[in-house]
Amino acid sequence: MKKTFLLLLISLFTTGLFAQNFTQKGDQKLQAGFNFYGYGTGIKASYDYGIAEDFSIGAGINFFNAGSYSSQFFVFGRGDYHFGSLIDLPEELDVYAGLELGLIGNNYFGIGGHAGARYEISDNWGAFLEVGNNGALGLYLNL
Repeated sequence: MKKTFLLLLISLFTTGLFAQNFTQKGDQKLQAGFNFYGYGTGIKASYDYGIAEDFSIGAGINFFNAGSYSSQFFVFGRGDYHFGSLIDLPEELDVYAGLELGLIGNNYFGIGGHAGARYEISDNWGAFLEVGNNGALGLYLNL
C-alpha cells in the first residue's frame, strides 16, 4: 500500500502537464475522495470557493465508519490558506492548510485541521491529498 501510494505521488508530481492551480477570488473546486484519517474511514466530498488571492471557504460532508457499530456523518464548513504566493511552487501545484468546523451525527460539534496539496492533471481535473484529523485522498474538478 505504501509503495503504491508513493508511486502515485511521484507520478503526479513528475508529469509534464501544465495547468493552473488555485487562481484566487472566484476559483471553485469540487473534491471527492476516500477518507482515511480521523474519526474513521469513509468517503468525503467538499466544495471550495476562492474569496481572495490566498484564501478559500467551502463546505463538505464526510460519511465515516468509526467501528463495527458506529457510522456517522460530519457536515462541515471549511476555510483554507493557500501558500502559492508565499512560496515558489510549480504552477500546477496548490499547497494549503485549513480548518473544518461542523456537526458529527446529531449532537456533537466537530473540528478538524488539515494540510493539503492539489495537483492539476488537466485544465478541469486533478488529484488531492489532505492529511490531518480529517484527511482524504481523491480527485477534484475545477468548476
